[in-house]
Amino acid sequence: MLDSVLSSLVPVVSAVFVLAILIFFHELGHFLIAKRAGIRVDKFSLGFPPTILKKKFGGTEYCLGAIPLGGYVKMAGETPGEEVTGSPDEFMSKSVGARALVVSAGPIMNFIIAFLILWGVYYIEGEPVIDTERAVIGIVAPDSPALEAGLKKGDVITSINDQAVTGFSSMARLIEVEVEKPIAIEWLRDSQIMSATVTTMVNEMMTESGEKIKKGIIGVGQHATIKDLGIFEAASRGFDKTVFFTTMVFDFLKKLLTFQVSAKLIGGPVFIMQMAGETARLGFTTLLSFMAMLSVNLAVLNILPIPVLDGGHLLFLLIEKIKGSPVSMNARIITQQIGFVVLLITIIMVTYNDIARIFTG
Repeated sequence: MLDSVLSSLVPVVSAVFVLAILIFFHELGHFLIAKRAGIRVDKFSLGFPPTILKKKFGGTEYCLGAIPLGGYVKMAGETPGEEVTGSPDEFMSKSVGARALVVSAGPIMNFIIAFLILWGVYYIEGEPVIDTERAVIGIVAPDSPALEAGLKKGDVITSINDQAVTGFSSMARLIEVEVEKPIAIEWLRDSQIMSATVTTMVNEMMTESGEKIKKGIIGVGQHATIKDLGIFEAASRGFDKTVFFTTMVFDFLKKLLTFQVSAKLIGGPVFIMQMAGETARLGFTTLLSFMAMLSVNLAVLNILPIPVLDGGHLLFLLIEKIKGSPVSMNARIITQQIGFVVLLITIIMVTYNDIARIFTG
């Protein structure tokens, strides 16, 4: 009973851990650059109200909210409708460039955190190297057709239904078309040729169009050897992976806006909780890699030109730079209200997706 309760808490604790760290560093980016620019920061909050803890220090009130799904830095004279006195320590008293740097500091910090995490993971874990010409088994799942067939770690699958296998991807393609059907497997263990016939399991997944499809699997994972990396090599791999994650997010957004992928693929807090739990069970470094990917997602989403997000504020500043005067208060209030509605609709949509995943699998 206790084990079941503790197991159910893993996704929640993992998600709170991941989100709290990413949100903290995002807001810390805004906070540090604002302070550097001489802007008075009235409040630094990790999480949303109701407030659990608060402490005032150095003119700033530091708060811990009960809802760990966001945070904010309240700078003097920043909020639309707030009285602006023209004091030199107010947000609007600073140059467009200084304000743009403060606004962009949050997403930039998320990119930096992603890079640092991946750098550390590559340095500690090394780089996995796979055999692209052979289907070498690295993992055999419990209660799987592969285990039933007698497959073990280190075995090399040579054929499926008498068709030659030239690599792990080749093997997967031959198996996935046989859904819950018997297949003949032949493999090599040391110098001995072995064979068995087993029935595949079904693996249901969602395509880019949002359609659910079924594929056959036998429950094996690919073998990889680990190459140790020096500190500079690890930094290079971490940077490349950060760029890869960034490109992946932008590519997904492009496909989403051009209706090439379904909005059903978008996940929200529940999805993050599920993924955090799954990656945590695979190990702490796997959870860190997921955190890095999520950090890049937060960075990219925050720079989208949607009012109430950092990208919306940057858009206002760009307009101000071009026209030579700030966007009117009325226009800022209206556009931010529209942005809030867009954000609310998005939250409802991703929450619906999360609930649908739970009930439909």
